[in-house]
Amino acid sequence: MHHEDIPEPAALEPGTLRILPIGGLGEIGRNMAVFEFDGSLLIVDCGVLFPEESQPGVDLILPDFSPIADRLEDVVAIVLTHGHEDHIGAVPYLLRMRPDIPIFGSTLTLAFIRAKLTEHRISPELREVSDREKVEIGPFGLEFLAVTHSIPDAMAVAITTPAGRVLHTGDFKVDQLPLDSRVTDLNGFARLGDEGVDILMIDSTNAEVPGFIPSERDIMPVLDNVFAKAQGRVIVASFASHVHRIQQIIDMAVEHKRKIAFVGRSMVRNMHIARDLGFLRIPEGTLVSADDLANLPDDKAVLICTGSQGEPMAVLSRIANRDHAISVGPSDTVVLASSLIPGNENAVNRVINGLTRLGATVVHKGNALVHVSGHASAGELRFVYNLVKPRYVLPVHGEWRHLVANAKVAESVGIDSRKILLIDDGVSVDLTDHRAVVAGYTPVGFVYVDGSSIGDITEASLKDRRVLGEEGFISIVAVVDIVAGKVVAGPEIHERGFGEEVLADGVDEVTAKVREALEQALADGIEDAHDLQQRMRRVVGRWVNATHRRRPMIVPVVVEA
Repeated sequence: MHHEDIPEPAALEPGTLRILPIGGLGEIGRNMAVFEFDGSLLIVDCGVLFPEESQPGVDLILPDFSPIADRLEDVVAIVLTHGHEDHIGAVPYLLRMRPDIPIFGSTLTLAFIRAKLTEHRISPELREVSDREKVEIGPFGLEFLAVTHSIPDAMAVAITTPAGRVLHTGDFKVDQLPLDSRVTDLNGFARLGDEGVDILMIDSTNAEVPGFIPSERDIMPVLDNVFAKAQGRVIVASFASHVHRIQQIIDMAVEHKRKIAFVGRSMVRNMHIARDLGFLRIPEGTLVSADDLANLPDDKAVLICTGSQGEPMAVLSRIANRDHAISVGPSDTVVLASSLIPGNENAVNRVINGLTRLGATVVHKGNALVHVSGHASAGELRFVYNLVKPRYVLPVHGEWRHLVANAKVAESVGIDSRKILLIDDGVSVDLTDHRAVVAGYTPVGFVYVDGSSIGDITEASLKDRRVLGEEGFISIVAVVDIVAGKVVAGPEIHERGFGEEVLADGVDEVTAKVREALEQALADGIEDAHDLQQRMRRVVGRWVNATHRRRPMIVPVVVEA
């Protein structure tokens, strides 16, 4: 259901649980949902979305906190399902507004968020929970269940109120052979299903993929083969939070008698946290500093770095652009050990091409099984639907095609299509006496982080940036004497990114037209500088469009003599 069709929600009735997804529906990222019952708010996840090429200059995209901004005192807790950036990355920005909100999560998740908040100079109230633990927070009864994902210590959470029960899976898959032997608690899912689950909020990312996702262990023979063939260094790019994948790389390095070094600030930080907590096992003498790598033979070195998504400032992109102390050559093997986040295809392909041009052998998901997804595919989703037997289904975490595919999976096991809630961010669902209805739409948008500014960049700003990047910039300056009704200097045209030679052909023609338009306006008694500038803009715009089929940004300037 699209939000254009529905009004704002009415005031919440006593005894009703309201669910408001603020991010994560229609996109891979910005995951955040707000649960409201009897005046108390509970937040599940608070993540960031990474920008696409159509959002130039943007560093991060946050959920829109405006629906709860004036109710932060009502927030009883933030629950974090796991430690990926798309689920925890926006927590510091929310805590700037109220720093003492308690945060509940597993050991590793809280360690990652603690390190992140320390950088923001925030000392949070952290409350660690473990598998099968039950907690009462305000009017919400919570139970945490283990799930397997591409990061250790991930959890699903069941939220129970007098209105009914919601089971939020977080990100999960049903891997029977996870590296840490901590399998998804299907027994717990089935028990909750037998007790009654009113709404199942379920991960949709891989709903289009048939069957079952391969096990993490299935990629070990492929990695073994990559290491066996590598003549020089092995450089592996991964998410800085993908502890399982990095454990596999470490195990392979030990097997092939190589030393490892972590490169990149977030990678170094997260891996030391994971090692200190026992989630990452690094044999004595295996880990060296990045500076010590220079003293090792190439065939004894493994670098583990960030940049698997083509991020311009990450280590791998800088290596590909020859903008890093580490360089690659024909003997080196680079492994991109992660999935491709939608929207990053061009950036990743640029990095692959750059590394290939430098002579490196590049191994990635497109040519080898070097990554398996952390998200349940259709077969696993079907399995969970049959175990939980929910009254209603609310697909989350996915673009629209993923949400729709998840809905079809739910229908395939006999769930009534009228009980499947396909909604946008900002559309709230009310649960009363185990019955769910769409309650209304609360406007939510994108909040852009650009350097130190948060929320100052608008869609109009991004449109201007796209125009500047694609079409260039023309300024035209004229000095006018309002009293005499004359143009006393100019008009002069300047350009950036448009093409000096292109412009040179018709400069005299367009400046004559601008002068004529200005003098006509002055003769008509127009003295307002803004009005004169708009006339200049229209003349130049029409000329550029007619002669060059271009739409650059045009900045007219009128100076009064």
